[in-house]
Amino acid sequence: MNENLEEQQKGKYILLRDGEDDTELGLFYKPLPCFGCGIGWFSFLVGFVFPFAWYFATFLYFTNYYRRDPRERSGLAASAIAALIFTVALVITVLVLVFSGR
Repeated sequence: MNENLEEQQKGKYILLRDGEDDTELGLFYKPLPCFGCGIGWFSFLVGFVFPFAWYFATFLYFTNYYRRDPRERSGLAASAIAALIFTVALVITVLVLVFSGR
């Protein structure tokens, strides 16, 4: 203990854990699913071709799927916003077509 205190006073670094702990990987060392970009961003990109993917990601966002991995939160939120914009545009388009006399 005295050696560590002396080293600390000299400005040297102190090893806080053993080398055995390095074999244990943390949560964020794992790659995200769907080609490494995460379910949320993958759904966001696929949603431009299949808008149902935005609704799927919105469901995951509202069921707190991002608590498993916080890195998913931004992509799921982007998909939820895209689903909202798509829904509003779809409703406006349908209303214009219905009330335009066609």
